Amino acid sequence: MRLVLAASLAVVLSGCGGTAGGTATREQLKPAAESPATTEPQGTSQSAPGDAPAPDTPIPADPAKLAADLKATTTALYSGIDAWTKSKAAQPPQEVVLYALHHQRVYRKLARNAKLAGAVIAKLPKPVAAEARDNAKAVGKLLSMARPITAARRAKMRLAQAEPAGTLRGHMVKAEKRFGVEWEVLAAIMLVETKFGRVRSASSTGAQGPMQFMPGTWKMYGMGGDVHKSKDSIMAAANYLKATGAPRNYRRAVFAYNHDVRYVDAVLSHAAQIKRDPRSFYAYYNWQVFVLSTKGDVRLTGPR
Repeated sequence: MRLVLAASLAVVLSGCGGTAGGTATREQLKPAAESPATTEPQGTSQSAPGDAPAPDTPIPADPAKLAADLKATTTALYSGIDAWTKSKAAQPPQEVVLYALHHQRVYRKLARNAKLAGAVIAKLPKPVAAEARDNAKAVGKLLSMARPITAARRAKMRLAQAEPAGTLRGHMVKAEKRFGVEWEVLAAIMLVETKFGRVRSASSTGAQGPMQFMPGTWKMYGMGGDVHKSKDSIMAAANYLKATGAPRNYRRAVFAYNHDVRYVDAVLSHAAQIKRDPRSFYAYYNWQVFVLSTKGDVRLTGPR
């Protein structure tokens, strides 16, 4: 029973930020809501609020400058997430969206250059360095699985807004309570599969819904729910992971979800970071949908 990545891993979800200013616990973070997804080409720009980077701000190539940039971005992003979750605002502030996008773009760059990543990580403070290692690893594994897609196929991709972050997290916590599967693992899978439900297209092999179930697998583990509803899909994913080895053996269970060790490494690396600091969930939530074209990355959602 295999589940596969949306858009045949053309959609690659890159790593999020570290914390330079302390670690939050699960209980300290209150539910927050969504960032609207918009279909757009990468390469557009807008004025950024405050000191937040514009959507296509150049990423430094020098290791020292890039390390400083990543540290500053991480600190600002997590500070913004603290304020956002504390305020219980329905949507993330634009600053959080912009910092998360820049953060994501940094990790896409590091994931493609192991030498640069090593030099940058060596210059980071320990909390950020630990997060950077997990994120660079996860993004690199996913990029290695990705294949370019044509413009025609890209034009047919269905995108939509994600449900509010707090709502999704609530579904995951309920699934954890029922099946004993850690919500952080469920979050990492949803991130990798569909960017928290932003990608609505079925995969090239027919997997559907925000957690990407094949029809036969859904019939066995969907418990009569709707594969396109996040609440039902998350609960079914926990059911499936429990049946295939979780929580005793997450590597076995995640491998059953997608039969590629690179996928397993990516999911568990992202989950480890969310466990290290749950604010990472909100950072990951604000990452945008990228696809690979024959000419490079194309960003489909996020700020213009």
